[in-house]
Amino acid sequence: MLTMAESLSKNLPKICMALAFLAAMFVASAAGAAQPEPWQMGFQPASSPVMEDINEFHNMLLVIITTITLLVLALLLYCMIRFNARSNPVPSKTSHNTLIEVIWTVAPVLILVVIAIPSFRLLYFQADLPETELTIKATGYQWYWGYSYPDHGDFEFFANMVEDADLKPGQPRLLATDTQVVVPVDTNVRLIVTAADVIHNWAMPAFGVKMDGVPGRLNETWFRASETGIYYGQCSELCGIRHAFMPIEVHVLEQEDFDAWVQSAQDEYALNGEVPPSPLAQQTQLADARN
Repeated sequence: MLTMAESLSKNLPKICMALAFLAAMFVASAAGAAQPEPWQMGFQPASSPVMEDINEFHNMLLVIITTITLLVLALLLYCMIRFNARSNPVPSKTSHNTLIEVIWTVAPVLILVVIAIPSFRLLYFQADLPETELTIKATGYQWYWGYSYPDHGDFEFFANMVEDADLKPGQPRLLATDTQVVVPVDTNVRLIVTAADVIHNWAMPAFGVKMDGVPGRLNETWFRASETGIYYGQCSELCGIRHAFMPIEVHVLEQEDFDAWVQSAQDEYALNGEVPPSPLAQQTQLADARN
């Protein structure tokens, strides 16, 4: 029989390959800003100031909860070892300790205060709209999204999920839409969210946006995309049988590309009531088709 050292030496290349594969998967998931990735751990990389703050707050909470968990585990182990019947045959009759009771009352209060201050700051940052340069209205329907651009002639369009049979190269399943929301990079976008039938929710993880669309009510939020690219989200409110098939696709372009798209969208909408696809979608599909 092989010893443990011999077995480890024999299987070392396989172990290294497995570790390299896991590391590659983790790096790939960390690099994917647009959509969920296989084996992804944690949030998608931040692509807006709000999401950057959410990531920082999450990392702080992770440190706090990990510390508390390890402390409680250490106390449990200490009690199990120090005060079991074998180690402590004569049990203590202590029923009150002022110092311990003060500590276990004050410490959680201090921890909650440490959490509350950045939490309230982040909530205010999310809810307080800065001076915006673009307004988009998103309306939830069963089961697709409608969008209008009131600052640019109020043209509007609908975005339906691309069915599996119609997917083109580069389009992810259950996330791609036949038309896309187009916004310029580094621009404060005001998003008005409502619904026409039941409650929906417009959620874009990379932007840190999640806002309910309620029939008869206008809710608003904002985002500022910091990088060009394609970003995917989904309706995050249980809205009926096809709730899982109501994705959101946002294309972030340079300002001049956005201006050109808006001009063509206004022209086509005036002619036939439709808008052209995003130029980024066309470029991605052509590149994937060549490859």
